[in-house]
Amino acid sequence: MAGSSRARGTIAVLFKSPPLASLTTFPAIDSITSYFVTTVIHPRIITTLALMHRALFVSEIIVEIFINLNQHPNSEILGWTQSVTRQSLASLARTCKTFHELAMDLLWANLPGLRPLLGCVTRLHSVIYDPESKYSWSQHADPLVEHEFHQFLRHAARVRHIDIPANSYFHLLTALPVEPCVFPGLLSLSWIVQRTNTGDFRFFLSPTLRRFYTSELHPDVKCIGTRCAALEELTVLEDSDIALLSETVHSCTGLRRLRCPPLDSGAWMHLSTIPTLLEVKISASRIIHHPFHNLKFATFHNLTTLSFCEIEVLVVVTIIQHFEFPSLNEFEMHVRVLSLVEAELLFRALSLCKASKTLQHINISSRNRALEQLSNSLTAVRQFLCFEQLRTLKISAHCSIFLDNDLLFEAMTSWPHIRSLSLVDWHLWPTAVTFRGLFAALRLCPRLQDLEISVDARNIDIEPEAGAFQHTSLKKLIVGSHEIRDVNSEAVARIVSAMLPAIDRVMWANGGIPRLWNDVNKHLEFLRNKPSSAPGRCITGAALDLV
Repeated sequence: MAGSSRARGTIAVLFKSPPLASLTTFPAIDSITSYFVTTVIHPRIITTLALMHRALFVSEIIVEIFINLNQHPNSEILGWTQSVTRQSLASLARTCKTFHELAMDLLWANLPGLRPLLGCVTRLHSVIYDPESKYSWSQHADPLVEHEFHQFLRHAARVRHIDIPANSYFHLLTALPVEPCVFPGLLSLSWIVQRTNTGDFRFFLSPTLRRFYTSELHPDVKCIGTRCAALEELTVLEDSDIALLSETVHSCTGLRRLRCPPLDSGAWMHLSTIPTLLEVKISASRIIHHPFHNLKFATFHNLTTLSFCEIEVLVVVTIIQHFEFPSLNEFEMHVRVLSLVEAELLFRALSLCKASKTLQHINISSRNRALEQLSNSLTAVRQFLCFEQLRTLKISAHCSIFLDNDLLFEAMTSWPHIRSLSLVDWHLWPTAVTFRGLFAALRLCPRLQDLEISVDARNIDIEPEAGAFQHTSLKKLIVGSHEIRDVNSEAVARIVSAMLPAIDRVMWANGGIPRLWNDVNKHLEFLRNKPSSAPGRCITGAALDLV
């Protein structure tokens, strides 16, 4: 209570002060003040003070107000666009000296390019903001001269994130000295330049840089980890020279997240020595064949996420077999074609990677069907029984997945925390999973929300009764059974309606809704909308066609 009283006194002093009273000269400020007093200051700051037993300084309260004003979700609640939010910050910056510095820091923190900084140069301002020349002005502009440097750099120290979509303005900076650092506080750099020239990066590799996102890798950044010792995230989108990329990764010693094309074995060994590394995502636009040499056994002690896209399956298997991942939480693998032999190798390697106590999410998919015998089935479910913390399992490999009532029951026994399960058998028919086996397994996984599985809809081996088991958490049901005849669609609908009360519509794995499940959904809609006191009756075939 004492903390709350002190806080109210502090806020009263703040809002009675002459500088804040002058805010009423700006239309947007009244709503800002009202909103943050009632929505931000009272529930957030007062609650904090009550817990911490310390009154905030006036400067601390101002920081809270400004930061919340600059957050887009709050802006959306108030119906303001981002541009109006920036206008409000600009108004605050012009209000008084107390507000000026903080408002300017927020205004200049995120830049879409160099144009706003060049707009501070007196000679260029008029042409930059002329609607008729705003896209072509730089083609005929002369480079900055010495007395214009301070105008360009006036707010550069405030910049925290900058996007560089093109090198159109770089010729204007040819005389600008690189030292001292042009952007001394830069934290994030997004580089989407298509043709990077030697020297283009010299202004942007700040010692404070933490996140670097680039469309293509350039030799100028091969030592970025040495020059930017604080670098935590490195993202390289397009396929790059594997030697250059690996050398670049070698220079980084404090990475937390890495997203890039394939690496050589030396880079993988280096990554295993980085204790801060949490996430590695490797992707390629095409399959690149490169052998691994001198790959030794090592441990990624803190890695939680491992993902591969369009990478050779045997390469991924080699990586999993040579490294241990005792903290792995999520594994993803997406390829164009996954043969049955490759899939089995991958599943077995994953089951032996010593992540059985930590792995929670597995997502493996292929886009195209492998040309192989359809009589064979994947043993994925049995291979993954060891992952007792599993929350998500999605396998879409265009191969048959062996699953029957007994194995489904064993799987749910092994995965009590499962929330999303996708195991559609694309080929095997008839499926060995019946409604009785399905609901017996569902009793073991009360948290399951999404289910994609093949069910034998012809075999109605369960009868819903009053007071029968209901799985109330399941909200999405996708079935993979083929289009078949002689199915009692009304009986299927009654089972779903009685035992899966949160399911309004059954979807089909192959897209679209075939006749069978369309009829089931019509019955289901009728049962959901029927008053509880109405006598039971069924929809005739003629009535179905009218629904």
